[in-house]
Amino acid sequence: MGLVLGVAFAVMRLSRNPVTNAVAAAYIWLFRGTPVYLQLLIWFNLALVFPTVNLGVYQANMVDVMTPFLAALLGLGINEGAYMTEIVRGGILSVDRGQLDAASALGMTRLLAMRRIVLPQALRVVVPPIGNEFIGLLKTSSMASAIAFSELLQRSQQIYFVNGKVIELLIVAAGWYLIVVTIFSVVQSQVERLVARGQGHDEP
Repeated sequence: MGLVLGVAFAVMRLSRNPVTNAVAAAYIWLFRGTPVYLQLLIWFNLALVFPTVNLGVYQANMVDVMTPFLAALLGLGINEGAYMTEIVRGGILSVDRGQLDAASALGMTRLLAMRRIVLPQALRVVVPPIGNEFIGLLKTSSMASAIAFSELLQRSQQIYFVNGKVIELLIVAAGWYLIVVTIFSVVQSQVERLVARGQGHDEP
């Protein structure tokens, strides 16, 4: 979700249309400017403001719709999208502006040129920070325990509340985080090499 939002709002942020540019700027300002912990709490407690969901043919109580999983998904995903927007925007700006002008001269629309020419070249720049953001988000997901989402840290807490082995369970949780982060770090390294090779910058 963060990556999809990041690409969409990065393109909007670079748009010449003042409305889409302003909407993207407001999105970045709002979700980067407030703590992710606060955003999770707002999503989870949305039923206090909107008790029901009414979409015409679909009606339901907000407490039934906004489950801990959905609140965590929206809170973490939308927040991450704001950071991804700036990463993708930086990658797009790293591509020579003349290539967009050349694509325009060939009759390509701005969006088509962005999809076929600019974004593929921006990959080499954005893959490393996106990988780092993904790993950071993996660890930030532990905050979802604050809204009763059953993730790794909360499960560890539930177990040590029963057996009293606090330090042991926290070490086990740390071990699992390290294992998963290590796996994704290896994947990130391989993707970076693949992208660099495709751009003619293969590592020795």
